Amino acid sequence: MTKGEETRQFIIEKAAPIFNTKGIAATAMSDIMEATKLSKGSMYVHFENKDVLACAAVDHNMKVLGDKLMLAISKSKTAKEELFTYIDFFSNAVNPPLAGGCPLLNFGTEADDTNPVVKEKINKGCNSNQQVLASSVNKGIANGEFNPEWNAEEFAIVMFAMMEGGHLISRVSGSNDKMKVIIKTLKKIIEENTL
Repeated sequence: MTKGEETRQFIIEKAAPIFNTKGIAATAMSDIMEATKLSKGSMYVHFENKDVLACAAVDHNMKVLGDKLMLAISKSKTAKEELFTYIDFFSNAVNPPLAGGCPLLNFGTEADDTNPVVKEKINKGCNSNQQVLASSVNKGIANGEFNPEWNAEEFAIVMFAMMEGGHLISRVSGSNDKMKVIIKTLKKIIEENTL
């Protein structure tokens, strides 16, 4: 990496948790300047405006979270274990694996009507997560682990939506109690489809 690329990456890494916690609209460049200890001029050398930096921060947050998730899933020995690992990875919404919580939920809620570029990034992230889940179900069906009649794509949508919804209500309430109900329900569905 060149010095300029290192500085750009440093800014993104410092800005990403701030954007994920405060949101794009509520994050000021002064917040990023304070976190990086860089001048306004230095910031604008690397990012033409806050929106460009916010997009880079969204990408960074999704990559960091995705890498952590895939590392956890890669240790699973069975398709059922992959699904349980996904659930367990996101089980503590009050203390999430990424500062500020789920970037898909945070940025998706903020950008759905205001930022088409971020909206598209989040849509791709949502679809990618559902593909991971559907792939695990299809793998389990192919391995004879799961009921061959189980609709992988439909379950992936339901599981993803329940986990994201559980994340939202847990974060807002400050309690994982409702997430525990969702986890129990999802694991029961998985068990019911396990041969």
